[in-house]
Amino acid sequence: MATSTQQKQELYKTIWQIANDLRGAVDGWDFKQYVLGMLFYRYISENITTYINDLQHKAGVTDFDYTTFNDSEAISAKEQIVKEKGFFILPSQLFANVRRNAAADENLNMTLAEVFKSIEASAIGTDSEQDMRGLFDDLDVNSSKLGATVSKRNERLVKILNAIGDMNLGNLKENKIDAFGDAYEFLMTMYAGSAGKSGGEFFTPQEVSELLARIATLGKQKVNKVYDPACGSGSLLMQCAKVLGKENIRQGFFGQEINQTTYNLCRINMFLHDINYNHFDIALGDTLIEPHHWDDQPFDVIVSNPPYSIRWVGDDNPILINDPRFAPAGVLAPKSKADLAFTMHMLSWLSAEGTAAIVEFPGVLYRGGAEQKIRQYLIDNNYIDTVIQLPANLFFGVSIATCIIVIKKNKSDNKTLFIDASNEFAHEGNKNKLTPQNIQRIMAMYADRATSPHYTSLISNADIADNGYNLSVNSYVEQEDTREQIDIDQLNAELRQIVARENELREQIDELIATL
Repeated sequence: MATSTQQKQELYKTIWQIANDLRGAVDGWDFKQYVLGMLFYRYISENITTYINDLQHKAGVTDFDYTTFNDSEAISAKEQIVKEKGFFILPSQLFANVRRNAAADENLNMTLAEVFKSIEASAIGTDSEQDMRGLFDDLDVNSSKLGATVSKRNERLVKILNAIGDMNLGNLKENKIDAFGDAYEFLMTMYAGSAGKSGGEFFTPQEVSELLARIATLGKQKVNKVYDPACGSGSLLMQCAKVLGKENIRQGFFGQEINQTTYNLCRINMFLHDINYNHFDIALGDTLIEPHHWDDQPFDVIVSNPPYSIRWVGDDNPILINDPRFAPAGVLAPKSKADLAFTMHMLSWLSAEGTAAIVEFPGVLYRGGAEQKIRQYLIDNNYIDTVIQLPANLFFGVSIATCIIVIKKNKSDNKTLFIDASNEFAHEGNKNKLTPQNIQRIMAMYADRATSPHYTSLISNADIADNGYNLSVNSYVEQEDTREQIDIDQLNAELRQIVARENELREQIDELIATL
């Protein structure tokens, strides 16, 4: 079995190979759709093949292989398979079989388009229809970006199929790595600046996701539901599955995403992690204005990295001040800065025993006006559990030092913990990264919940109120002075010796000049 490092190297090597094959033809941002889309196509093909083969083997047909099965016979099991897996793929449409015939298929682009359409259509009229709809929309096999002619497009599609098919990742379900997350992160590293787009809003680095997941699940063995109101490609939800074990999240994963492409990627991510269609509910839309999960809240675990300081309708919409999510604070987040609107939304949907861990833009900690009033509401009602200052330059396309706000409704004290983790990083390439040791140290400080000079301070909410509800970590945790300490008395004594010696030398020089 390959190690995680070997599997990652295999993955990166494959992506780099495909990138070279498509260099100059496909913009990096569009290119990732082909890599991730084909990886998904391979995965669900292998997933359904393994599932059907296991059923047959248990039934005594030990030599059964779905990849060689007849389409006309396979179709009879479609209804049962869709009910169980959420989708159906004919044997002839499996990744392995399409790839095998790809080089000789003059209509490969049409073949693939028909396969993708057929997979999505298999769920129409079933419980999984919403989960499957549009999953292949961003994998445009007829795009002129792949080539000016059909033959050129097919030539490149063959290369992508072969490269993805040759990846030596074994059983994707048993991988020691998050193949999809690693592929996505590697693509972001390659193309975060492509076409002026920032990767930060689409992807939270895995180590930051892990820290959030560990904070939000600390002390919990099992939870009912995990939620992310700005879920992007689902990396935070998947980290909760890794930390707790997906079997320990009883009712599944819930999220909402406003970007269509990223919404598709998130649902793909669920399938790639073998999360069944009936165990996740990812919605498309604006969480602040049209939240989709009123009937599913409250949530035990909320993890999120919402977009920083984006515009929203705010008080231009007179109804929002009466929205039960925002009304308690008595004021709406500014129209130019929706950060604390997301925070209030998450607080509203957090269960009584739950924990929310949110990556925030640092300005929310100290800005005045409406944001100060919202902070006052949060502190006066004892909802802020911890504020953690993170290192700078952790995110793609964002170099600022962000922070984490931890929210709880069941605190046992009237204090807020401040953690300065700004120096907890290792420098890799042109980015900073949280190492396992960094995460371990931050978690130890979070769990200990005590004051430690230069690292943590446990401050009463009354003192925070006296400080104008400022939540900046550096207001409460004094950084260690690493400058060289100077003994003034010793320095003065040395200066006196130097002056005395200078006077002595001057006298000797004067005597010498007089003699000459």
